[in-house]
Amino acid sequence: MAAFQFHNLTPFAGKSTTIRRPREFTYFSFDDDHKLFPLSDASLSYYYPAFFHHASISPHRVNLSAGFESFRERDDGVDEHLDALLDTLQAHEERELERARDDAEERKLEDVRCKADVVTWRGMMTKILTAPFDDFNEFEMNATCFQGTIFVEENHQSKEAQRQSQNAQLPRPGQPPQELMQYWGYKFEALSTLPQPWPEATRESIESRDQTVVNNHAQYCSIVRTGIGTTSLIIAGEVDCVLGQKPDNIEDPVPWVELKTTAELQSNHPRELVKFERKLLKYWAQSFLLGVPLIVVGFRTPDGLLTGMQDLKTQRIPSEVKQGQRTWDGNVCINFTAAFLDTLKATVVGEGVWRIRPPDHSPSLIHFNLFNKSSKKSLRMKYSREQRSEMRKRDISTAQAHNTGLNSTQSSSTEDENSGPVFFWREYEQPHGFLCQWYPSPFLAPQVHPTHVFGCAEQYMMYRKALLLATPEPNDIDSANTTEDEEAEVDIG
Repeated sequence: MAAFQFHNLTPFAGKSTTIRRPREFTYFSFDDDHKLFPLSDASLSYYYPAFFHHASISPHRVNLSAGFESFRERDDGVDEHLDALLDTLQAHEERELERARDDAEERKLEDVRCKADVVTWRGMMTKILTAPFDDFNEFEMNATCFQGTIFVEENHQSKEAQRQSQNAQLPRPGQPPQELMQYWGYKFEALSTLPQPWPEATRESIESRDQTVVNNHAQYCSIVRTGIGTTSLIIAGEVDCVLGQKPDNIEDPVPWVELKTTAELQSNHPRELVKFERKLLKYWAQSFLLGVPLIVVGFRTPDGLLTGMQDLKTQRIPSEVKQGQRTWDGNVCINFTAAFLDTLKATVVGEGVWRIRPPDHSPSLIHFNLFNKSSKKSLRMKYSREQRSEMRKRDISTAQAHNTGLNSTQSSSTEDENSGPVFFWREYEQPHGFLCQWYPSPFLAPQVHPTHVFGCAEQYMMYRKALLLATPEPNDIDSANTTEDEEAEVDIG
């Protein structure tokens, strides 16, 4: 068992390490029924301030509890793993492959790969980034390494246990139920966004936002490439809305807006300011990781009345905290995360699933525990005779077109007349399950959907490996994957 200790934060002080500005390179949407649509921006929302003049609403007292009884709440108890992220990366690579085929310059197949040292959700990185200053930051993650890339997801069982424990707690006297307080945040989002850009919105749609049934099934999620220290990352996370519109040039920063609600400050007492600065730590970390430049905070009364708003520029928050109560230090967070990621890469290697968590009552220590070793098994996928014949013809022609060396003899030798192609994979002992090791043909994998496994990694990796069947796997992924104009030493506060 390996461990990452940070009892003393002094080694992480000073200017922050090299960081790479997050850049969106693909995205996906969940619709109103939480159905996934890779490469779709259908659920993208557009920012328009919550306060507006309307005969039935006071601009100073918006009730965030309105409509709670009709709230369409998504079941947060479903373990979604990394499925949406990996499915979208697969769709992105397929699209780039089609473009590469039509490219007059004949880009290499390797160019379409989504390369990174670490692939994960924004929420996982937020927990790491805030860990040095968040004593209440409980988390438990699973990590596995495949072909030089580490996939990290939240341990769902631990998350569910924490959620049930929180829901079981009785609210303090005079405090609204936890479910209602969570709803206030979604209501604020509904009051602050439009489903289309403002020039295309009608006056009725703007003024009737308070009547909209709040639904948290729909989401727009951005997938960015970024880097911290020597580690390259692909991170995905939900973004609330955009100010104006997304730029046409994908190299330009996107004017994202993050929406938050919090209790209004009762006074300028240092205790109140410290409490607010601790919230700012999470606000900053979430936005920093995806490159969100603006955070709009809605202040509310204890009973859920919206009384004011404040715009916060993400990059200025660490400096403002340093000039205030100095509750946390952004540079320490960045340097800490860079060191943690170095430990992650050095520890999570080879086969198996690693559990990452701080021990109970020891917030300054993170354990890496290999809790699952693997064993090899094989799986036979059944296809009809017509399906096998069609796939075989396509695979041979595609392979020959890309000089993979696959011929009809090789293809047929990997098939069983009764059961179809043979796939070899690794099966872990517990339900977080399987990672594909090898498969026979370069364009078979996208049609194969075996039982879902750890983060759906096998489905994505089967495709990725097939895509590069003719390309030797590099021994060393360019972890930085940056150019001089993308990379700089930045003092964030």
